[in-house]
Amino acid sequence: MNTGKKWTFFFLAILLLTGATFQTALADHDEDNEREKDRKDYRKGDKHDREKYLPPVTNESYKTECGACHFVYQPGLLPSGSWKKIVDGLPDHFGEVVELDPDSKKGIEEYLTTNAAENCSAKRSRKIMKSLRGRTPLRITEIPYIQDKHEDISSQVFKRESIGSFSNCLACHTSAEKGIYDDDYVAIPK
Repeated sequence: MNTGKKWTFFFLAILLLTGATFQTALADHDEDNEREKDRKDYRKGDKHDREKYLPPVTNESYKTECGACHFVYQPGLLPSGSWKKIVDGLPDHFGEVVELDPDSKKGIEEYLTTNAAENCSAKRSRKIMKSLRGRTPLRITEIPYIQDKHEDISSQVFKRESIGSFSNCLACHTSAEKGIYDDDYVAIPK
């Protein structure tokens, strides 16, 4: 092969590599822009993001009464049957006695069951319901979908003092209160 053809092939190869690198950079940039758009749209209440993320807790009585002891889980994390069992079991709420006045109890149960996973348009709620196959667990940590999402994390990680247990969503999911459990918002403490 003569020298002219070698140089031509060399320049064509460089041109192709440069084009591929540029395309990859553009794709990465587009993905970053899309992620930022998702975040901005969520803050504005965009319909797409209302379906993507769990709605944040809005019931003040639930926030006050239940939030005094633990993270207030979004109703869309459990089916209504589970929430009903939890509220009915308040005299022995995971080893604790929880007393609520009848009006508060009724209002909280109504809020939780009305906004439960089967009534929520969030994609995560639909995946939870599909994984349950009709079961009504008492614990979010018993949901197959949630277990699958955490299967790569050693049980020792959940025992860290900074985390405490698998049920402490806020320890790692920095935007859990907003209903956002995406991997982009996970920071596992040491």
